Amino acid sequence: MAISVVRLGTPRNASEGLRLGTVRRPPRGVPKAEFGKRNYYDLWLPDLAPSQDLVSEIMHSGGDEKGWRRFERRYRAEMKKPEAARLLDLLAALSRQTNFSVGCYCEREDRCHRSILRKLLAERDARFSEHG
Repeated sequence: MAISVVRLGTPRNASEGLRLGTVRRPPRGVPKAEFGKRNYYDLWLPDLAPSQDLVSEIMHSGGDEKGWRRFERRYRAEMKKPEAARLLDLLAALSRQTNFSVGCYCEREDRCHRSILRKLLAERDARFSEHG
């Protein structure tokens, strides 16, 4: 049993399980009934997405290393809020019982909040899939 960390909208791995969208907004132009069918997500968890202010800040930073470190610090602070922290604890515990995935739309995981989300879950002893 394990978590896969994925890019939303990409083909699913056969053992991936339920796909959770950790994004602030649903995919544009896609009817809600088709989110899962089009490999976006089965359930939406916007509480694990970075705030709109934080997303805007990183988009305007030019993506340099200093800006990325600041983004990570601020995103980690947001994930310490009780609602987000409880969700992270829940997902880490579930990773020991079932397969599921978490994801975002960003092309590069290394410059996406999902890379930090992976670390936050690992810090809670979550189990990860070999495929993601």
